[in-house]
Amino acid sequence: MSHGVATIAEATSGGAAPDAHPGVTIKPGYDERLTNEDLAPLRSQTWGTYNIFAFWMSDVHSVGGYITAGSLFSLGLVSWQVLASLLVGILIVQLFCNLVAKPSQVTGTPYPVICRASFGVKGANIPAIIRGLIAVAWYGIQTYLASSAFMIVALRFYPELGPYADVATSGFVGLSSLGWASFMALWVIQALVFWRGMEAIRKFIDWAGPAVYVVMIALAAYLVAKAGIDKVGLSLGEVRYQGWDAVPVMLNAIALVVSYFSGPMLNFGDFSRYGKSFAAVKAGNVWGLPVNFIGFSLLTVITTSATLPVFGRLIIDPVETVSRIDNTYAVVLGAFTFMTATIGINIVANFVSPAFDFSNVAPQHISWRMGGMIAAVASIFITPWNLYNNPAVIHYTLDVLGGFIGPLFGILIADYYVVRRQHVVVDDLYSMSPTGRYWYTDGYNRAAILSVIPSALVPVLCAVVPALSGLANFSWFIGVGLGFATYVALMRRTPQAS
Repeated sequence: MSHGVATIAEATSGGAAPDAHPGVTIKPGYDERLTNEDLAPLRSQTWGTYNIFAFWMSDVHSVGGYITAGSLFSLGLVSWQVLASLLVGILIVQLFCNLVAKPSQVTGTPYPVICRASFGVKGANIPAIIRGLIAVAWYGIQTYLASSAFMIVALRFYPELGPYADVATSGFVGLSSLGWASFMALWVIQALVFWRGMEAIRKFIDWAGPAVYVVMIALAAYLVAKAGIDKVGLSLGEVRYQGWDAVPVMLNAIALVVSYFSGPMLNFGDFSRYGKSFAAVKAGNVWGLPVNFIGFSLLTVITTSATLPVFGRLIIDPVETVSRIDNTYAVVLGAFTFMTATIGINIVANFVSPAFDFSNVAPQHISWRMGGMIAAVASIFITPWNLYNNPAVIHYTLDVLGGFIGPLFGILIADYYVVRRQHVVVDDLYSMSPTGRYWYTDGYNRAAILSVIPSALVPVLCAVVPALSGLANFSWFIGVGLGFATYVALMRRTPQAS
């Protein structure tokens, strides 16, 4: 038996009541205001190395991941400097993912539940709601991006639908009739996958990531063959930085890589809790992050570089690249592949997280499925196409919300590794007793709440104040450092810290 499973068995054994969910253990003493079948500690952990690897493939293999990776090769650096920046950045992500994975894997609990140790059994709703709101915004945007690929397929086969793709003649709140049909079709498909539960999600991501690789390799080979291998390089712009001048640009590239993964990193515990062992999770992170991300990035830059000689201009959007191919079957296959990829990242990064987060707010009333559907419905009402098409709005909305991710991450890591010294009493995470270890003051840990305020304020200011824009790419690191240090300092003054 693995170390992680043994720990859960010890923490939850004895006196366990029969429960309707065979994968979890709900003790009679667990308060219903903190417990349901989705939030309870897992009794059976079945995910192996490949499942974690596939999770990261689904997270990386998306239109957003493609554009992000491609943009790094157009920063004016030589190719080895870009690859070095990518490698350093993704190794930092791997390190932090291992740190955040362990508490959830060992206890078998999702992100909002493990946050009860630091924020208190009631206070954990603060980080849960913040992470949930971020996920709602991104869920809508990613669904909109995937629907664009769906529209390309529809117009390829039914060009007579063209008038319905025009916002001016058949639009409603900023989206065309065909756009609405495409968006809602993707919305329903994602909901159906999600509604079938985590096992269905695991099966979906197990094949979605590799499928994208197959099509990406085929697309790259096709474009390189048409362009000629001598016309393809690893730089998407002229080299503008040499020697020490390249260092600040490389540091920004590293920060961009880490920032791109900051959301999934924060709630990675929602998935690592299913790991058979911490060793399996770490191995999955190795394959899914440095190995997978570097491989995907190389495919991205080769494909993007080939678009210039083939189509006459550099195209960084893979959906547009696919739409320009003069083979209908290739267009359909490519569009459906990137649509699948976007569904994959949306489910793992922006659906599962708010499902647990919103369920944590009122476990007896909101199940995991209902929590996810709340996020899905909310994503329609924020009209994500208007958000995405307005750079100023998306910048302020997402950057301000994103300013809280670093501090929440720093507090979680500080609490588990420094304050608790990797010891969590699982039963107390589900107790409303004033004598419970995580009750603090009326269910709230003031030290954690007070730590969030200054450590989130600085990253938010970096995002909205022009004079501090130079630090914007590093706001996640600033938030992590401030959240970590402030929380440790305040907890050292708290008698309950142990």
